[in-house]
Amino acid sequence: MELREIPVDQLTFGVYVSKLDRPWTETPFVFQGFVLKSDKQLDVLKKYCKHVFIDPEKEERQAVGRVTAEDLAKVRGTTIYKEVASVEVEMPKAENAFAKTTVVVAELSKAVEIGSSIDSVRSHEAAAQITESVVRNPDAMALLIKLQEKSGETLSRAVGISVMMTIFGRFLQLPQDRIQLLGMLGLLQDVGKLKLPTQLATSGPTNDAETALYRTHINHSVRILSDTAGLPPELPGLASLHHERFDGTGYPRGLRGDAIALPGLIAGIVDTFDTLTAPKPFGENMSPANALSLIYKERGKQFHPALVEQFIQCIGVFPVGSVVELNSGEVAIVVAQNMVRRMQPRIMVVKDAKGNPMVPYKMLDLMKEPKARPDEPYRILRSLEYNSVKIDPRELFL
Repeated sequence: MELREIPVDQLTFGVYVSKLDRPWTETPFVFQGFVLKSDKQLDVLKKYCKHVFIDPEKEERQAVGRVTAEDLAKVRGTTIYKEVASVEVEMPKAENAFAKTTVVVAELSKAVEIGSSIDSVRSHEAAAQITESVVRNPDAMALLIKLQEKSGETLSRAVGISVMMTIFGRFLQLPQDRIQLLGMLGLLQDVGKLKLPTQLATSGPTNDAETALYRTHINHSVRILSDTAGLPPELPGLASLHHERFDGTGYPRGLRGDAIALPGLIAGIVDTFDTLTAPKPFGENMSPANALSLIYKERGKQFHPALVEQFIQCIGVFPVGSVVELNSGEVAIVVAQNMVRRMQPRIMVVKDAKGNPMVPYKMLDLMKEPKARPDEPYRILRSLEYNSVKIDPRELFL
């Protein structure tokens, strides 16, 4: 992995400083390369350097602090969920739920734009269908949203956020009614963006004036949801939280720590991950691994530390929907996680070693160590860009 240049004032404890912007001999440091662990080290770096180069592979993650069992108990529930359907069996039901939710979202969008009321019954139905599918098998819905064409439309993006919040809620073992609330929150928390200019809503602000206008979408969302009869009474307040930050640097109220309700803390992480991984101009087009690394570095600052670690475990090393290259030269899509061995997911091979489409697709469970060659099992070499393979979700498992 290449070294990454970073300004000294943006350094966090735990990173491995591999190179300076000046010779090591011109500084008091004895070792040429070290893990940043103390304020004294940081003060010296600030005195002698403007930029340093860090090695992400050598980061000492535990240097920042360990999440305790008590920390986890505050964010995890006790409801045990078992997969009652395989990803193949659940996929048609997930597609049906996704299609119906997309229709509901289009209706909500049109209603808000013309000043009509949101249909709370339809909103409940959409969140319930997503929740029921995710509870049966989270991988089917996760795979489906990853293979959809990305759109910058405000509520189109909200479907993916809703699904991810629901999946995370299931991973946290929250009760099903709270998971459904997370799903509805994901669908509706950004409804106020429909009151902003389209370009600003989709691409974000570029100057101070636009930033001030952009932030008003929170107030619009709260007002719209407050004026809609039949929604959960806590929903408007929760919709105001996904831009608040754990250290108090967020908006609109600058809430800090436990003053931010758990659904708001979850929403902040999921919304950020979605923005980081979305294609330009709607997002930063980061790989999931890089996005998770950035979020991890902000644990205890922007984001709740225990929730960050849980989210990384939920997403996995190779998220569902990832496109990967195998040691055989073939290309595959990750279709399901193996929770015991996260490096060995279930995959669907879609291209042979020469880059030709594979028909029919070949399903492999890497945990069972299928053979790529007589003396070598299949393994994943690296992740590829999400858009490096185009698959119509309707073709899956046919």
